[in-house]
Amino acid sequence: MEELSTADPDTAVIATRALTKRYRGGQLAVDGLDLTVPAGSVFGFLGPNGSGKTTTIRMLMGLIEPTSGTARVLGQPMPRASRTVLPQVGALIEGPALYGFLSGRDNLLRYDAADPTADPRTRRTRVAAALDRVGLTAAGGKKAKAYSLGMKQRLGLAAALLQPRRLLVLDEPTNGLDPQGMREIRTLVRELASDGTTVFLSSHLLDEIEQVCTHVAVMAQGRLITQGPVADLAAGTRGRLVVTTPDTADAARVLKEQGVGDVVVAETAEGAEGRVTGEAPPPERELAELVGALVEAGIRVRGFGLERASLEDAFVALTGEGFDVAG
Repeated sequence: MEELSTADPDTAVIATRALTKRYRGGQLAVDGLDLTVPAGSVFGFLGPNGSGKTTTIRMLMGLIEPTSGTARVLGQPMPRASRTVLPQVGALIEGPALYGFLSGRDNLLRYDAADPTADPRTRRTRVAAALDRVGLTAAGGKKAKAYSLGMKQRLGLAAALLQPRRLLVLDEPTNGLDPQGMREIRTLVRELASDGTTVFLSSHLLDEIEQVCTHVAVMAQGRLITQGPVADLAAGTRGRLVVTTPDTADAARVLKEQGVGDVVVAETAEGAEGRVTGEAPPPERELAELVGALVEAGIRVRGFGLERASLEDAFVALTGEGFDVAG
Protein backbone atom coordinates (compact mmCIF):
# COMPACT_ATOMS: atom_id res chain seq x y z
CA MET A 1 0.00 0.00 0.00
CA GLU A 2 1.23 3.47 -0.83
CA GLU A 3 1.16 5.54 2.38
CA LEU A 4 0.77 9.29 2.41
CA SER A 5 1.11 11.44 5.53
CA THR A 6 -1.59 10.33 7.99
CA ALA A 7 -2.89 11.25 11.41
CA ASP A 8 -1.72 9.77 14.70
CA PRO A 9 -3.81 6.61 15.24
CA ASP A 10 -3.94 7.33 18.99
CA THR A 11 -5.86 10.60 18.44
CA ALA A 12 -7.83 9.50 15.36
CA VAL A 13 -11.63 9.51 15.32
CA ILE A 14 -11.54 6.18 13.43
CA ALA A 15 -8.60 3.77 13.53
CA THR A 16 -8.56 0.20 12.22
CA ARG A 17 -5.77 -2.35 12.32
CA ALA A 18 -5.73 -5.38 9.98
CA LEU A 19 -9.53 -5.18 9.84
CA THR A 20 -10.79 -8.15 7.83
CA LYS A 21 -14.20 -9.52 6.86
CA ARG A 22 -14.59 -12.87 5.14
CA TYR A 23 -18.14 -14.03 4.43
CA ARG A 24 -19.37 -17.59 4.40
CA GLY A 25 -18.38 -19.17 1.16
CA GLY A 26 -14.95 -17.57 1.33
CA GLN A 27 -15.61 -14.14 -0.17
CA LEU A 28 -13.01 -11.71 1.22
CA ALA A 29 -14.87 -8.39 1.35
CA VAL A 30 -12.30 -6.41 3.41
CA ASP A 31 -8.69 -7.51 3.55
CA GLY A 32 -6.36 -6.28 6.33
CA LEU A 33 -7.55 -2.65 6.45
CA ASP A 34 -5.38 -0.11 8.31
CA LEU A 35 -7.38 3.13 8.27
CA THR A 36 -6.72 6.37 10.17
CA VAL A 37 -9.30 9.20 10.13
CA PRO A 38 -8.05 12.44 11.75
CA ALA A 39 -10.34 14.48 13.99
CA GLY A 40 -11.98 17.43 12.22
CA SER A 41 -11.43 16.05 8.73
CA VAL A 42 -13.87 15.46 5.91
CA PHE A 43 -12.60 11.99 5.07
CA GLY A 44 -13.49 10.53 1.69
CA PHE A 45 -13.70 6.75 1.51
CA LEU A 46 -13.31 6.17 -2.20
CA GLY A 47 -13.68 3.10 -4.36
CA PRO A 48 -15.79 1.48 -7.07
CA ASN A 49 -19.07 -0.15 -6.09
CA GLY A 50 -18.19 -3.54 -4.60
CA SER A 51 -14.77 -2.51 -3.28
CA GLY A 52 -15.60 -3.14 0.40
CA LYS A 53 -16.62 0.37 1.52
CA THR A 54 -20.06 -0.46 2.93
CA THR A 55 -18.81 -3.64 4.63
CA THR A 56 -16.13 -1.55 6.34
CA ILE A 57 -18.67 1.03 7.49
CA ARG A 58 -20.97 -1.68 8.86
CA MET A 59 -18.06 -3.04 10.92
CA LEU A 60 -17.18 0.46 12.18
CA MET A 61 -20.79 0.97 13.32
CA GLY A 62 -20.96 -2.41 15.05
CA LEU A 63 -23.58 -3.77 12.65
CA ILE A 64 -21.45 -6.78 11.73
CA GLU A 65 -18.50 -8.46 13.46
CA PRO A 66 -15.08 -8.48 11.77
CA THR A 67 -13.53 -11.85 11.01
CA SER A 68 -10.26 -10.54 12.45
CA GLY A 69 -8.49 -7.27 13.26
CA THR A 70 -9.68 -4.31 15.31
CA ALA A 71 -11.67 -1.12 14.87
CA ARG A 72 -11.74 1.87 17.23
CA VAL A 73 -14.26 4.70 16.87
CA LEU A 74 -13.94 7.83 19.03
CA GLY A 75 -11.19 6.00 20.90
CA GLN A 76 -13.39 3.02 21.85
CA PRO A 77 -13.33 -0.57 20.54
CA MET A 78 -16.16 -1.55 18.22
CA PRO A 79 -18.52 -3.36 18.40
CA ARG A 80 -17.88 -3.81 22.15
CA ALA A 81 -18.39 -0.11 22.98
CA SER A 82 -21.40 0.44 20.69
CA ARG A 83 -23.65 1.68 23.51
CA THR A 84 -21.13 4.39 24.43
CA VAL A 85 -20.02 5.35 20.92
CA LEU A 86 -23.15 5.31 18.75
CA PRO A 87 -25.03 8.12 20.57
CA GLN A 88 -22.16 10.40 19.48
CA VAL A 89 -22.35 9.25 15.85
CA GLY A 90 -24.84 10.21 13.13
CA ALA A 91 -25.03 7.67 10.31
CA LEU A 92 -26.68 7.17 6.94
CA ILE A 93 -25.79 3.67 5.70
CA GLU A 94 -27.20 1.88 2.63
CA GLY A 95 -30.10 4.33 2.45
CA PRO A 96 -32.54 5.15 5.25
CA ALA A 97 -35.08 2.65 6.64
CA LEU A 98 -38.38 4.53 6.60
CA TYR A 99 -41.99 3.88 7.58
CA GLY A 100 -43.78 4.54 4.31
CA PHE A 101 -47.16 5.14 5.96
CA LEU A 102 -45.74 7.94 8.13
CA SER A 103 -44.89 11.44 7.01
CA GLY A 104 -41.28 12.52 6.81
CA ARG A 105 -41.76 14.58 9.97
CA ASP A 106 -43.33 11.67 11.87
CA ASN A 107 -40.50 9.36 10.78
CA LEU A 108 -38.02 11.74 12.38
CA LEU A 109 -40.13 12.06 15.53
CA ARG A 110 -40.12 8.26 15.82
CA TYR A 111 -36.36 8.05 15.21
CA ASP A 112 -35.75 10.61 17.93
CA ALA A 113 -38.13 8.94 20.39
CA ALA A 114 -36.12 5.71 20.00
CA ASP A 115 -32.93 7.51 21.08
CA PRO A 116 -32.57 7.22 24.88
CA THR A 117 -30.23 10.23 24.92
CA ALA A 118 -32.69 12.55 23.12
CA ASP A 119 -34.53 15.22 25.10
CA PRO A 120 -38.29 14.87 24.40
CA ARG A 121 -38.85 18.53 25.36
CA THR A 122 -36.87 19.76 22.32
CA ARG A 123 -37.91 16.96 19.94
CA ARG A 124 -40.28 18.89 17.67
CA THR A 125 -37.93 21.88 17.46
CA ARG A 126 -34.97 19.68 16.53
CA VAL A 127 -37.00 17.73 13.96
CA ALA A 128 -38.11 21.00 12.33
CA ALA A 129 -34.51 22.26 12.25
CA ALA A 130 -33.26 18.98 10.70
CA LEU A 131 -35.94 19.07 7.98
CA ASP A 132 -35.03 22.65 7.19
CA ARG A 133 -31.34 21.86 7.01
CA VAL A 134 -31.85 19.25 4.29
CA GLY A 135 -34.49 21.24 2.38
CA LEU A 136 -37.52 19.09 3.29
CA THR A 137 -39.62 21.56 5.30
CA ALA A 138 -42.29 21.81 2.58
CA ALA A 139 -42.42 18.02 2.17
CA GLY A 140 -42.34 17.20 5.87
CA GLY A 141 -46.07 16.41 5.98
CA LYS A 142 -46.00 14.10 2.93
CA LYS A 143 -45.96 10.33 3.47
CA ALA A 144 -42.50 8.83 3.04
CA LYS A 145 -43.77 6.24 0.51
CA ALA A 146 -44.43 9.16 -1.86
CA TYR A 147 -40.84 10.43 -1.53
CA SER A 148 -38.42 10.14 -4.42
CA LEU A 149 -35.10 8.36 -3.86
CA GLY A 150 -33.36 11.72 -3.45
CA MET A 151 -35.94 12.88 -0.89
CA LYS A 152 -35.47 9.65 1.07
CA GLN A 153 -31.72 10.30 1.11
CA ARG A 154 -32.35 13.79 2.46
CA LEU A 155 -34.67 12.43 5.16
CA GLY A 156 -32.05 9.86 6.19
CA LEU A 157 -29.49 12.64 6.48
CA ALA A 158 -31.94 14.68 8.55
CA ALA A 159 -32.25 11.72 10.95
CA ALA A 160 -28.46 11.72 11.36
CA LEU A 161 -28.59 15.44 12.22
CA LEU A 162 -31.26 15.36 14.94
CA GLN A 163 -28.57 15.88 17.58
CA PRO A 164 -25.05 17.33 17.53
CA ARG A 165 -22.60 14.58 16.63
CA ARG A 166 -18.85 14.22 17.01
CA LEU A 167 -18.77 11.96 13.94
CA LEU A 168 -21.05 11.77 10.90
CA VAL A 169 -20.81 8.61 8.75
CA LEU A 170 -22.40 8.94 5.31
CA ASP A 171 -22.55 6.04 2.85
CA GLU A 172 -23.10 7.42 -0.68
CA PRO A 173 -25.08 10.44 0.63
CA THR A 174 -25.83 11.97 -2.79
CA ASN A 175 -27.21 8.74 -4.27
CA GLY A 176 -30.38 9.55 -6.22
CA LEU A 177 -30.02 13.32 -5.95
CA ASP A 178 -30.15 15.68 -8.91
CA PRO A 179 -27.16 18.02 -9.49
CA GLN A 180 -28.72 20.80 -7.40
CA GLY A 181 -29.39 18.40 -4.53
CA MET A 182 -25.82 17.11 -4.72
CA ARG A 183 -24.49 20.66 -4.43
CA GLU A 184 -26.72 21.32 -1.42
CA ILE A 185 -25.53 18.18 0.40
CA ARG A 186 -21.89 19.05 -0.33
CA THR A 187 -22.45 22.52 1.12
CA LEU A 188 -24.06 20.97 4.20
CA VAL A 189 -21.09 18.63 4.69
CA ARG A 190 -18.72 21.59 4.59
CA GLU A 191 -20.86 23.45 7.15
CA LEU A 192 -20.88 20.47 9.50
CA ALA A 193 -17.12 20.13 9.25
CA SER A 194 -16.62 23.84 9.96
CA ASP A 195 -18.68 23.32 13.15
CA GLY A 196 -16.15 20.73 14.32
CA THR A 197 -17.87 17.50 13.24
CA THR A 198 -15.65 14.87 11.66
CA VAL A 199 -17.35 13.60 8.48
CA PHE A 200 -16.59 10.14 7.06
CA LEU A 201 -18.02 10.06 3.54
CA SER A 202 -18.02 7.01 1.31
CA SER A 203 -18.49 7.53 -2.41
CA HIS A 204 -17.70 6.11 -5.83
CA LEU A 205 -17.84 9.65 -7.29
CA LEU A 206 -14.35 11.09 -7.71
CA ASP A 207 -15.67 14.60 -8.27
CA GLU A 208 -17.60 14.48 -5.01
CA ILE A 209 -14.53 13.50 -2.99
CA GLU A 210 -12.32 16.08 -4.68
CA GLN A 211 -14.78 18.92 -4.02
CA VAL A 212 -15.57 18.38 -0.34
CA CYS A 213 -12.94 16.18 1.31
CA THR A 214 -9.72 17.11 3.09
CA HIS A 215 -8.47 13.51 3.30
CA VAL A 216 -9.06 10.39 1.28
CA ALA A 217 -8.58 6.63 1.38
CA VAL A 218 -8.76 4.60 -1.84
CA MET A 219 -10.17 1.07 -1.75
CA ALA A 220 -10.09 -1.51 -4.53
CA GLN A 221 -11.17 -5.16 -4.29
CA GLY A 222 -11.29 -5.08 -0.49
CA ARG A 223 -7.81 -3.67 0.01
CA LEU A 224 -6.63 -0.19 0.95
CA ILE A 225 -4.53 1.26 -1.86
CA THR A 226 -3.54 4.55 -0.23
CA GLN A 227 -4.69 7.18 2.27
CA GLY A 228 -3.79 10.72 3.23
CA PRO A 229 -4.60 14.36 2.39
CA VAL A 230 -6.41 14.78 -0.95
CA ALA A 231 -3.83 17.33 -2.14
CA ASP A 232 -0.97 14.89 -1.46
CA LEU A 233 -2.62 12.10 -3.43
CA ALA A 234 -3.13 14.22 -6.54
CA ALA A 235 0.32 15.81 -6.16
CA GLY A 236 1.90 12.37 -6.24
CA THR A 237 0.60 11.84 -9.77
CA ARG A 238 2.17 13.60 -12.72
CA GLY A 239 -0.20 15.84 -14.63
CA ARG A 240 -0.47 16.33 -18.38
CA LEU A 241 1.58 18.54 -20.66
CA VAL A 242 -0.70 20.68 -22.85
CA VAL A 243 0.30 22.50 -26.05
CA THR A 244 -2.18 24.77 -27.87
CA THR A 245 -1.29 25.22 -31.53
CA PRO A 246 -2.79 25.18 -35.04
CA ASP A 247 0.09 22.84 -36.01
CA THR A 248 -1.12 19.87 -34.00
CA ALA A 249 0.33 17.04 -36.14
CA ASP A 250 3.81 18.59 -36.23
CA ALA A 251 3.67 19.41 -32.52
CA ALA A 252 2.79 15.79 -31.72
CA ARG A 253 5.72 14.57 -33.83
CA VAL A 254 8.20 16.89 -32.10
CA LEU A 255 6.97 15.98 -28.61
CA LYS A 256 7.41 12.29 -29.41
CA GLU A 257 10.92 12.99 -30.73
CA GLN A 258 11.63 14.75 -27.42
CA GLY A 259 10.64 11.64 -25.47
CA VAL A 260 7.16 12.72 -24.34
CA GLY A 261 4.93 9.69 -23.87
CA ASP A 262 1.21 9.11 -24.48
CA VAL A 263 0.86 12.00 -26.94
CA VAL A 264 -2.78 12.68 -27.85
CA VAL A 265 -4.03 15.11 -30.52
CA ALA A 266 -7.51 16.60 -30.07
CA GLU A 267 -9.38 16.54 -33.37
CA THR A 268 -9.90 20.02 -34.88
CA ALA A 269 -10.85 21.51 -38.22
CA GLU A 270 -7.93 22.05 -40.60
CA GLY A 271 -6.02 25.21 -39.71
CA ALA A 272 -7.92 25.70 -36.44
CA GLU A 273 -6.19 25.96 -33.10
CA GLY A 274 -6.06 22.62 -31.29
CA ARG A 275 -4.59 20.84 -28.26
CA VAL A 276 -1.84 18.30 -28.04
CA THR A 277 -1.34 16.58 -24.70
CA GLY A 278 1.22 14.16 -23.35
CA GLU A 279 2.70 12.78 -20.17
CA ALA A 280 4.25 15.48 -18.02
CA PRO A 281 8.04 15.31 -18.18
CA PRO A 282 10.00 14.35 -15.05
CA PRO A 283 10.81 17.28 -12.70
CA GLU A 284 14.45 17.41 -13.81
CA ARG A 285 13.46 18.05 -17.44
CA GLU A 286 13.20 21.76 -18.20
CA LEU A 287 9.92 22.70 -19.84
CA ALA A 288 11.78 25.48 -21.64
CA GLU A 289 13.68 22.81 -23.61
CA LEU A 290 10.41 21.41 -24.97
CA VAL A 291 9.11 24.87 -25.86
CA GLY A 292 12.40 25.63 -27.59
CA ALA A 293 12.22 22.41 -29.63
CA LEU A 294 8.68 23.23 -30.76
CA VAL A 295 9.55 26.80 -31.75
CA GLU A 296 12.75 25.69 -33.51
CA ALA A 297 10.65 23.30 -35.60
CA GLY A 298 8.52 26.24 -36.77
CA ILE A 299 5.47 25.27 -34.74
CA ARG A 300 3.20 28.17 -33.75
CA VAL A 301 2.84 27.70 -29.98
CA ARG A 302 -0.22 29.60 -28.70
CA GLY A 303 -0.20 28.05 -25.25
CA PHE A 304 2.00 25.73 -23.22
CA GLY A 305 1.72 24.41 -19.69
CA LEU A 306 0.98 21.61 -17.24
CA GLU A 307 -2.49 20.55 -16.14
CA ARG A 308 -2.72 19.50 -12.50
CA ALA A 309 -3.34 15.82 -11.97
CA SER A 310 -6.86 15.03 -10.80
CA LEU A 311 -7.98 12.49 -8.25
CA GLU A 312 -9.12 10.36 -11.19
CA ASP A 313 -5.58 10.42 -12.61
CA ALA A 314 -4.28 9.35 -9.22
CA PHE A 315 -6.80 6.52 -8.92
CA VAL A 316 -5.99 5.12 -12.35
CA ALA A 317 -2.24 5.41 -11.64
CA LEU A 318 -2.65 3.54 -8.34
CA THR A 319 -5.00 0.79 -9.45
CA GLY A 320 -4.41 0.52 -13.17
CA GLU A 321 -8.13 0.41 -13.83
CA GLY A 322 -10.96 2.73 -14.76
CA PHE A 323 -13.23 3.89 -12.00
CA ASP A 324 -16.45 2.34 -13.28
CA VAL A 325 -15.19 -1.19 -12.62
CA ALA A 326 -16.80 -2.88 -9.62
CA GLY A 327 -14.23 -4.63 -7.46
